[in-house]
Amino acid sequence: MCGIVGIVGKSEVAQRLFDGLKRLEYRGYDSAGICTIDHGELVRRRAEGKLENLARELAQEPLGGTIGIAHTRWATHGAPTVDNAHPHIVGPVAIVHNGIIENFKPLREELIADGREFKSETDTEVVAHLVAREVEGGASPQDSVATVLPRLQGAFAIAFLFRDHPDLIIGARMGAPLTVGYGDGENYLGSDALAVAPWTQRIAYLDEGDWAVVRRENIEIFDRDNEPVEREIVESGASSARSRRAITATTCRRRSTSSRS
Repeated sequence: MCGIVGIVGKSEVAQRLFDGLKRLEYRGYDSAGICTIDHGELVRRRAEGKLENLARELAQEPLGGTIGIAHTRWATHGAPTVDNAHPHIVGPVAIVHNGIIENFKPLREELIADGREFKSETDTEVVAHLVAREVEGGASPQDSVATVLPRLQGAFAIAFLFRDHPDLIIGARMGAPLTVGYGDGENYLGSDALAVAPWTQRIAYLDEGDWAVVRRENIEIFDRDNEPVEREIVESGASSARSRRAITATTCRRRSTSSRS
């Protein structure tokens, strides 16, 4: 079961994103990566294997930026290689994804026929290309995501980062959990409450088919019909200490989970 963390922050986020991935280790993974927007560019670091390998990449080539997304991957489509590790970047769009896009093959064939080139074997990169094609055609990030989501079949939780919008992460869920977290001058997105526990206790669980526009000062949530909706903000009760206990208690059990990406 892969893990997602996102921060629209007011200070540099790379280390906090890495810490968020550490809290999600209990889900099991075989590669990991982080992408931020730094000086107007999407920049990323990825590594096979344990998070210690990603830590070495970050130590050798630090990431700046006050917004970013991060991911731990357990491979399904494509081997656990650096090229297949998330985040994927296609033009102005970066993406992380949990789950499986069941119709990725015909979508990939459509995109190849449209002249688009792939750098990985993953179903996730297909989604990145679909959204990038919309953005490159002049659509807004929100309109691009709203256009692409109905075309995806399967179960997924997704987070998008947009090069030209350094105050915006868009998250979406269908059949895989995703939460948004409300902070003070910054907001968050994560696979579960543990992912964002040190930064906020105020979270909302997205309903099936929801997608969320996460900015520093506010979060807007839309349902599967693209209508704005309110989701209850609750106190998560999670803490860093509880996160560590949960990781210790569930690591072995969760490694048999089959929800991968």
